[in-house]
Amino acid sequence: MAQMIVNGIMLGMSYALIALGLTLIFGIMNIVNFAHGQMYMLGSFIVYYFYGIYHWNFFFALFMCIVVLALIGVIFERFFFRRIIKLSTRAESSMLLAIGTALLLENVALLSFGEKNRGVPPIDNRIYAILNIHIPGNRLVVFTVSIVLIAALLLFIRYTKYGLAMRALAQDKEVTYLMGVNINRISMMGFAMGASLAGVAGGLLALIFPIFFGSGANVSIKSFIMIMIGGAGVVPGAIIGGFILGMLESIGYGLIPGSVTYLIIIFAVILVLIIRPLGIMGKPGY
Repeated sequence: MAQMIVNGIMLGMSYALIALGLTLIFGIMNIVNFAHGQMYMLGSFIVYYFYGIYHWNFFFALFMCIVVLALIGVIFERFFFRRIIKLSTRAESSMLLAIGTALLLENVALLSFGEKNRGVPPIDNRIYAILNIHIPGNRLVVFTVSIVLIAALLLFIRYTKYGLAMRALAQDKEVTYLMGVNINRISMMGFAMGASLAGVAGGLLALIFPIFFGSGANVSIKSFIMIMIGGAGVVPGAIIGGFILGMLESIGYGLIPGSVTYLIIIFAVILVLIIRPLGIMGKPGY
């Protein structure tokens, strides 16, 4: 059980990184980004080529995940979502656009990378033993980098000018505009950061999970589960949701068959939504 709990904590940290990107975009722009999992997938392919094929430094490959996915986020926000939000007040329009971008990225990945499952060499082959708990070096790297990135994001949101502007925009768009904040710039920055978080999470988890073009759909579903548990648009809620899902997966897979595990998880999510429709952390907001 101790081993399963440690595995759950380590997995939950990386899941929190994924959920933070999705909740950041939703909180600022009120858009459910169905392409979030596909952005995760692109990050894993970037690490595959830079680190796995060209044998560049792994952390440089992670940096390239941030740069490339931030650029994709800027393009999507500037030329797709900003326009659709301006022309239509219906939530269905942005939702359909998000689904379209997810299908676009997935099919581009299929054409570019093919259907074959891929993997990258481990960055640390060692197994660290603490009492009766064994921690693979790869998972420790993922856990450590995830902690650093999440801490950096929380500090950015809480103490920087742009972070405060993002929080204000998530709470009240009209008042933020009247205060002289450039809403378009902040929205573009928030979308870029959300996409980058998905990409770097994909790059990190490429050390653990297989890389293939269809991985995005599964990650998107997990992302929605996490923010539904924690609360849509709530940064602490995304972290809580990530840890809860990671713990449920680790303990569930250790005790019962995998298919039954997710049946129980989905049932638990339904119960959470019945009791707290807005998630554990309550109403949206930072």
